[in-house]
Amino acid sequence: MLAQDPSIKVSAKRQVSVGEQFKIAFEVNADGKRFTAPSFENFTVVGGPFNSSSSSVQIVNGSVSHTVTNTYSYVLRAEKEGDFTIGSASLVVNGNTIKSEPYQISVVADASSTAIASQGGGQSTSQSQQGGVDPKVSGQDLFLRVTPSKKTAYVGEPVVLTYKLYTRVPVSQLSVSKMPSYGGFWMKEASDNNGQLRQSTEVVNGVEYTTAEVKKVVLIPQKSGKLSVEPMGIECVAQIVTQRSNQRSNDPFDVFFNDPFFSRNYTNVQKVVETAALTLDVKNLPEEGKPAGFTGAVGNYNFSASIDRTEASTNEALNLILTVSGSGNIELLNLPAPVFPPDFEVYDPKITSSVDINSQGTNGTKKAEYLIIPRRAGDFNIPAVTFSYFNPSKNQYVTLASPEMNIKIHKGAGDESGESGVYTSNQEGIKYLGSDIRHINTMDLKLKPSNSSFFASTVYFIILAALLLAFVVALVLLKKQRQFKQDVVLVRNKKATKVAKGRLKNAYKFLKGNDQTHFYEEMSQALWGYISDKLGIERSVLSMETVKEAMMAKGIGETLSDEFVDTLNTCEFARFAPGDAAAKMEGLYEKGLDVIMKVEKAI
Repeated sequence: MLAQDPSIKVSAKRQVSVGEQFKIAFEVNADGKRFTAPSFENFTVVGGPFNSSSSSVQIVNGSVSHTVTNTYSYVLRAEKEGDFTIGSASLVVNGNTIKSEPYQISVVADASSTAIASQGGGQSTSQSQQGGVDPKVSGQDLFLRVTPSKKTAYVGEPVVLTYKLYTRVPVSQLSVSKMPSYGGFWMKEASDNNGQLRQSTEVVNGVEYTTAEVKKVVLIPQKSGKLSVEPMGIECVAQIVTQRSNQRSNDPFDVFFNDPFFSRNYTNVQKVVETAALTLDVKNLPEEGKPAGFTGAVGNYNFSASIDRTEASTNEALNLILTVSGSGNIELLNLPAPVFPPDFEVYDPKITSSVDINSQGTNGTKKAEYLIIPRRAGDFNIPAVTFSYFNPSKNQYVTLASPEMNIKIHKGAGDESGESGVYTSNQEGIKYLGSDIRHINTMDLKLKPSNSSFFASTVYFIILAALLLAFVVALVLLKKQRQFKQDVVLVRNKKATKVAKGRLKNAYKFLKGNDQTHFYEEMSQALWGYISDKLGIERSVLSMETVKEAMMAKGIGETLSDEFVDTLNTCEFARFAPGDAAAKMEGLYEKGLDVIMKVEKAI
């Protein structure tokens, strides 16, 4: 039995300041559908609706009581002074429409400060669904930190910044609310996780946190001095789990139903966390000992030069490759230019680079590949090529040199006859020689009578028939394609179960391999993809509300609809929830498999 008649209770601040953001919550003590919010005139809707629910079952002396609470909350911003009335919200419960009472809010001129809690050099702000500061989500529970690989560097020396989110509560819907600026730096994104958050656990001040690497960048300072990196902001939704008070009771059933599984209650809280401003000390490269050929390379490198062969004929292509490998500002360094004999035709070099980024900096290789063509026979010499760089760990300049290259060129057969030819290499360069004079063709020519005609010939009619046949086939294929597109919803519906089973099979593999990131990705794709294909809803408009409404419209019972939505919500938050990761994954897999089979039978 229900504890009381269905009603909607409004909860929010009675007085706010102009420009202040606050939350208003509509609490319903029953399950319903088609919730309609008021128009919120004179206020701007910043976020929402955020939906949360809780339920509890209690048995006392054989009497069973069932309590349900659904909360719909919005984040509003006051725009001007005055006394304003927020209209009634409505919800359909058991076929009847219930409404909330109008709510009075006074907007004053004096701004009130919001609570700010800092952790690890950053700051975080939160608002509860009742519109005030939520003490349960503090800077100790959720914060964002930026960690540089080094705080002091030389001009041109790479510095890696790692942005990590630390949390002790489940979070979801992460989005960047404030992008950092990198004035005075050359910057490159270094994240290589294909958009997936790389998670781990870390102990900070004796407290274990779940961490997620949200961003990694490589900075290469372009000038000296104290260079600042502006803060980065992340907006997310934190899930706060509450339970009934564990009061002592002589009833053994009371102890059983006080288990968190039966008295689960969670609240979604919007959070904004920021890193602290970061300052790096950048030093100029020393002038003492700087080589004449230094071009700005900073790091620790190896240098080599090679040629594919040292003996060839005139007009034959040769390849000279310069290679720099090691760690440092590889993508910005300039490779030295060799000095070639004047009788060599040289093309612009093909530059390629391969860079790998880790927590300490950048490692990789940069190559310059020259295509050279000797035009005259003789013995030639390519002088040694030097490459200079600054090693910050040793605080000194280093110069490396390649050996000299002696090349012997023989006279080619084409030199005396002036024969034309095409010379190429594996680079994108082609040179056509002797194109001004073409030699007489001495090969046999296939000639035909001048009075012969292609029109009305046998070949003509064969080609014409083939074209007509191809046209008919194209019409048939086009018609089938149109029919297929018209039935695409039906095709998606028929394939929904097969696709979901494939996703679940992959999720099971990741479950056994304890791969949390890919497991949750496959489970989420299986659930959202199945319901999208089965109900014919585009994924771009899918949400918790539209899924439940669509399932109810298809005749699926409210209990099963709630169970499916609850499974989606659990999948969304499970990856950040504390506890045994393996047990969470096992439970979510069984629950997802069960709810998909139930929906399949219901449809």
